[in-house]
This record gives sequence, C-alpha cells and structure tokens, in this order.
Amino acid sequence: MLHVASGSTKGMGISISRLHVRRSTWIQASPARVWQEFESFDRIAAWFGRGHELHALDLHVGGVADLSVEISGERRHFGGAVLVFEPGRELTFESNWHAPHAWPEPTFFMFRLTPVDEGTLVELLHHGFERLGDGAGDLIEGYEEGWDVKHLKALRALIEV
Repeated sequence: MLHVASGSTKGMGISISRLHVRRSTWIQASPARVWQEFESFDRIAAWFGRGHELHALDLHVGGVADLSVEISGERRHFGGAVLVFEPGRELTFESNWHAPHAWPEPTFFMFRLTPVDEGTLVELLHHGFERLGDGAGDLIEGYEEGWDVKHLKALRALIEV
C-alpha cells in the first residue's frame, strides 16, 4: 500500500516495503541541522554527487528528481516525482530508469532523519522492489552489492567539521 504525505503532516510518509536496501549513518547534530543540507539543490548536490549526478530536484511534493549514473560506459538517467517532502524528517521520490531501461513500475528512494542520542540517524533507503515482479530478487542483490555509504559519509563530514 502506498501512502503519500502532503509535506506538512508530521509522521506521514510512505511505508517501507519488505524488499529494500538500507544504508545509514549517525551524525552528531540535530535533525534540524542535518536537514539544512537538504534545503536546496546545491546543498544536496554537494554531498550526494558521489557517483551519481544530480540534474534536477524540485523540493516539494509533486516536484521532479532527475539523476544519472554511469553504467557500463553509458550515462543512464533515473528519478521521478517527489512524493514526500517533510522538512527535518523525510524526502522520498520515485525511482525509475528513463527509457529504454524503464521498469514497469517505479521504486522509491527515501532519505529519513530520526533523532537518536543527541544526534541524528540518517537513513538512505531504496525500496519497492517487489513491484518489479520475478526479477526483484536479482535486482535487490545487485543494489545490495553495489551500494556503499560514500554519500552518507560525505554528508556526515560536511556537518561534523
């Protein structure tokens, strides 16, 4: 079941599906301070542009996320609509490859901030792989093997200077 937040209701969002990839870090700063690095395209690009290129990110529900990554020598774009934008808590957008590599349904790319022990747990989740049918197992294995925490390390280094 997909539940989309309006961007103003605390505690709303999209439920994380069972088939997901999760990477996280703890940052010694408040969620409000961490969120400052999510407040503009330039601020996000400063730490997220590690292997990915951020082309567009309209930071409001209904906005568009457009990113790309190089795979086998080919630059492939992916992204979709911003579904949740809750300042200080969550940013979620659809993730689907542009044609000709598009999946039948988009998955979901989520950044979630949670206060923990005088700091913030920052989670990067990619979920919704079950929407892709029989190939979901192979896809989630590929993402598990390919993802690291370089984006989150860059965010942490930017804040904990």
